Amino acid sequence: SLIPALRAKISGQKLPGHVKNIEAEGITQVKLIDATPIGINVRSTVATYANVHDELRKVYAKTKDAKEHCFKAGIPIQGLLHDLSKYHPVEFLAGVKYFAGDHSPNVEERRNTGYSAAWLHHKGRNKHHFEYWFDNGIGVFELVPVEMPLKYVKEMFCDRVAASKVYYGDKYDDTVPLQYFNRMDYTRLMAPKTNALLKELLEMLAEQGEDATFAYIRTLK
Repeated sequence: SLIPALRAKISGQKLPGHVKNIEAEGITQVKLIDATPIGINVRSTVATYANVHDELRKVYAKTKDAKEHCFKAGIPIQGLLHDLSKYHPVEFLAGVKYFAGDHSPNVEERRNTGYSAAWLHHKGRNKHHFEYWFDNGIGVFELVPVEMPLKYVKEMFCDRVAASKVYYGDKYDDTVPLQYFNRMDYTRLMAPKTNALLKELLEMLAEQGEDATFAYIRTLK
């Protein structure tokens, strides 16, 4: 009775007929953990049903793709170091708790808490995110975007393509990263040259494919 009632309460649906009332303040998800072991280790089911394995697969798949892309782009050291902070408890545990499957757990964390501690931790440690590159403006009392070093623009491109592949799955094609980019106006979020180069690379990917785009990226100095 408890699980169906909690699920109904969380989703705003009608409670089961035999339940008069239930308080679910602060509860956003309910998991029914099957005690049947998957293998030799009986504790494996807890991780499986709590989405730990799903989050691990997402993190590993995206990181693996991004690393491969970095090697193709001619930035192997960045590929080896890419997104290591995702395994920090602040980021990983939030990913498990707010796992959604088709979009970033950071979105779900913001919806539930008003901000994403995982994202704040991540963007401050990974220079391939344009959000890292904000500084106090000269002569103005506001934060402004500054130009990103070329190697981090390259890594940002690799990261965006990898994320698109993970979240779109079988629906992915080389136009998806550009479509995602075009959903937002980045003119006030990225410095002009950074914005222009990223858009150029995404347009090339959409029109000419990965091989041609990575070959071009390797020529950029």
